[in-house]
Amino acid sequence: MNSVHLSHKSQLVAAALSASLATAGVFHAYQVFTRRIRRKELDEEVKRLRQPRKHTIGSYKRPVGLDYDEELIREQLARNYAFFGEEGMAKVRRGRVVVVGCGGVGSWAAVMLVRSGISNIRLVDFDYVTLSSLNRHATALLVDVGTPKVICIEKTLKQISKWVEVDSRIELWRKEDGARLLEDADWVIDAIDNIQTKVDLLKYCHDNKIKVFSSMGAGAKCDPTRIQISDISYTIYDPLARSVRRRLRLQGVDFGIPVVYSTEVPGDVKLLPLPEEEFQKGSVKELGVFDDFRVRILPVLGPLPSIFGLNIATYILCELAGKPISNPLPIKNRKKLYERIYRDLLHRESKIAGHQINRLPIDEDDVAFIFEDLYRGRSVVPPYDVPTRPTLIRWDPSRPVSEDNLVVFELNDAEKHARALWNPDGSVCSLTTPAKLWGAEVKEVVDRRAAEARRVRDWVM
Repeated sequence: MNSVHLSHKSQLVAAALSASLATAGVFHAYQVFTRRIRRKELDEEVKRLRQPRKHTIGSYKRPVGLDYDEELIREQLARNYAFFGEEGMAKVRRGRVVVVGCGGVGSWAAVMLVRSGISNIRLVDFDYVTLSSLNRHATALLVDVGTPKVICIEKTLKQISKWVEVDSRIELWRKEDGARLLEDADWVIDAIDNIQTKVDLLKYCHDNKIKVFSSMGAGAKCDPTRIQISDISYTIYDPLARSVRRRLRLQGVDFGIPVVYSTEVPGDVKLLPLPEEEFQKGSVKELGVFDDFRVRILPVLGPLPSIFGLNIATYILCELAGKPISNPLPIKNRKKLYERIYRDLLHRESKIAGHQINRLPIDEDDVAFIFEDLYRGRSVVPPYDVPTRPTLIRWDPSRPVSEDNLVVFELNDAEKHARALWNPDGSVCSLTTPAKLWGAEVKEVVDRRAAEARRVRDWVM
């Protein structure tokens, strides 16, 4: 009897154990299945974020919100009313601004203009928010990746000011048909990356008497104290400003366009390289969505584009309110100094050559770069005083004029250098060398500055 009971009990235990194992197996299979489903959903979500969302190209408008009480508007803008007064704020609130290029610079300008009372703004940009946009864009969040930049900004502007009218255009500004995008604009903000499109926009605005403010290069910069507002004709050393200025001059535009730029020389940062296989596919330019748009990532420290955008917004607000910034460039008189140094160098080189030279392979921008950025406004001769009559002269007489072969001397030291290293007939003197004349300490400084000049030249080119 006991043996029968034990046998029955063993059967029950075995059955329970089998049922438990079967349940565990089903549960494990369910977990594997749900993990696969979840992994698939995550993969699809990542792919969705990486792909641009589908939006209609052209005008994208959302309904203007309900009427917003004027008292609430004035309370929100109370600090601006205190600064500009009734008349000034009336002008600001009537102002119509078009922002062309809505990345790191344009987005910050747009946000601060609307926060300050601009009630009508048009945003123009063909581009979409990417993960790499998030380090500098004023409004973009992680959930906005794949969204057109103009729509991303519009959403934030509507949350800031209930009364603002935003006209978002998912378009690339082109000179052939860009006039309609600038209609009724009191001010246009140029925050475009592409040089030729930027020049086309500035030329169009200049010719059609449309006020335009242009942003120069914020990439590869880190010193906020070097950021300046000036007329484009006064820009001192900025690779983008130089290129834009020269192209505009060829089209008859010499001045009359305010810009924000930095006098800081780009540091030891470079464009992130493309993989070798991309070069093997053909022309690198063909990799871009549009011709001549950069396809490599330019290093950008996030705060710098925002400071550029805030400079633009401040300038335009003051202009609209009738309280313009009276002297926006504290170093503009330095340009005369650079012109004088250039003329002296041209005269010296003509004297050495024995005939008139009309043009050197450098210009006033290069003079400013050598004097201010390479030699910090000081003579190369110890104790490195600030020269009363700064002069540029070739260090090595056997090499041509270039940024890495010009040094800063006080005038009397430059004369000593010329007498020792050139014969009266302009030939190079073989009796001494610059290193023998000035010593190892000076040569070390010159070599260091020359290497710095070559790094900058390589970066710009």
